[in-house]
Amino acid sequence: MNTAALIRRFPSLFLSHGSPMTALEAHETGPFWQQLGRSLEARHGRPKAILIISAHTAARQPVLLAGPRHEAIYDFGGFDPRLRSLRYDAPGAPALALEVQALAAQAGITVHSLPQGGLDHGIWVPLRAMYPGADIPVLPLAFVPSQSPGQQFALGEALQSLSETQGVLVIGSGSLTHNLGLVFAGGQMPPIDAPELPASAAFREWWEARSLARDWPALLDYRQQAPHAVDMHPSDEHLLPWFVAAGAAGRTHAPQRIHSALTYGSLGMDAYAFGPEAQGLAEALAATSPAESQGKD
Repeated sequence: MNTAALIRRFPSLFLSHGSPMTALEAHETGPFWQQLGRSLEARHGRPKAILIISAHTAARQPVLLAGPRHEAIYDFGGFDPRLRSLRYDAPGAPALALEVQALAAQAGITVHSLPQGGLDHGIWVPLRAMYPGADIPVLPLAFVPSQSPGQQFALGEALQSLSETQGVLVIGSGSLTHNLGLVFAGGQMPPIDAPELPASAAFREWWEARSLARDWPALLDYRQQAPHAVDMHPSDEHLLPWFVAAGAAGRTHAPQRIHSALTYGSLGMDAYAFGPEAQGLAEALAATSPAESQGKD
């Protein structure tokens, strides 16, 4: 690796993590995550740590899980029992937690810290594909799902220097569309490659268009302005990590959709990159075919 050519500033990311079964049935997104990890390493090197905000780790106030070690948490039921044999024993990042608290405090945001670990499936499933060695320190940040998109964005803005100057990869993990009532509307899950519902397609395309236009007012007010917003997100905890990741990169550069995929007809698996390096990452990913990506495993 030519370390002189590396771009040390990381883009921040939003990853739709989907069903826990993605860990066993990769579909389109598993190979993409593998390719994403390789592309990030080729362009930026290995992150010093990963700060990740997952839709499944929430609290009444922002809380960092700053334990020295993490294990996979099997926060689901009714899925293939093989999932519980999959592990992701990653180091924690207690020192980074102190830096995050200080940065947030400078912005007037109180972030608490607990000396405990644990990675929900919105964290370990994608990270297991991106960084299978589980050797990069991980710091989960529990967000407050009752706070608005604007408040989530402000939390991300407070942490902007992490990816810009400190070599930390900031990731929001959720789902671009998430209505399990639609997924199970027929009494059971539809085929993973079921045709997309028109409402899902309209929402996902609106989101990309408003992102490319840097239309932050529309995005922050998406529940009023996006087509079928409430149908796609009856509650918006799976979309709110998008705003934290976006805030961590600022408003200057247009968010880039770096992966477009769907499962079960309405569960969006899109991924976005943010910041000045986002477009370059999108171009690098587009230049690598899925077949080539899978062939490198």
